Amino acid sequence: MEFYITALILGLCLSSMGLGIFITMKIFRIPDITTDGSYTLGAVVTAILLSNHWNMGAIIPVVLIAGAIAGILTGLIHTYIKIDALLSGILVMTALYSINLTLLGRSNVPLLDVSNLFSVFTVFSNSVYNSLAIGLLFIVVITLLVGYILRTDFGIAMRATGNSTSMTRALGINNNKMKIIGLAIANALTALSGYLVAQYQNFTDINMGIGIVITGLGSVLIGEALIKWWNITGIPGQLITVICGSILFQLVLAFTLSIGVDPNLLKLVTASFVLLIVIIPRLRTAS
Repeated sequence: MEFYITALILGLCLSSMGLGIFITMKIFRIPDITTDGSYTLGAVVTAILLSNHWNMGAIIPVVLIAGAIAGILTGLIHTYIKIDALLSGILVMTALYSINLTLLGRSNVPLLDVSNLFSVFTVFSNSVYNSLAIGLLFIVVITLLVGYILRTDFGIAMRATGNSTSMTRALGINNNKMKIIGLAIANALTALSGYLVAQYQNFTDINMGIGIVITGLGSVLIGEALIKWWNITGIPGQLITVICGSILFQLVLAFTLSIGVDPNLLKLVTASFVLLIVIIPRLRTAS
């Protein structure tokens, strides 16, 4: 049972990244690969500052700023240098690998001997349930903040930019600025996932972000399927489905490991699962 609860906690920690990908993919229609680098960047910054005995609360704004800068760089390359969004993300992601390795100083940093978010705050005596409560509380706060932003006038302008750039341009909205801000917010949320996962797993690894974008994409695709099945139209409901998608994705991977599948095949299972999610709605439409 605890094995699946652990997967549930990891799903909650990765939900912030799912919300970030929701912003880039579903609001701005931008395939942002910066995620792989900004996720690791959040974990790297967390490891460095925790090792230097920073307060966990003080680390959060630094992580958000670091992730936002990564998103801003991708946005600037895409909007002002006019490079394709996918290539812009790849360029920044590639550069971030070297930056992360330089900042970390080595490929792996253990965090067993430092206090972290999941060890300092105790809600339950059982560490697993304690981590679950903290992860749940954290993602509830993040979801409420993101939901509030997307329902403000600024958030409506962001959503309008993703729907029709010609209309928003006619209304005097700076589309390039909106895209840059959207990418900044998305990658800040992704870095926040790195902050949570690094503390939950008690280590930061330079390769922990490789392929993580497919996990976030899977969460969004599952959320999209739930949105269609449940006919959800409101922003809060859509954000909740993304979180459900993130949790379900991790539970599927946990089930895969529990039935004895070779861990070396986990990436193959992940890719196959995302492919299945994409195919099923199309099969239903075709029938």
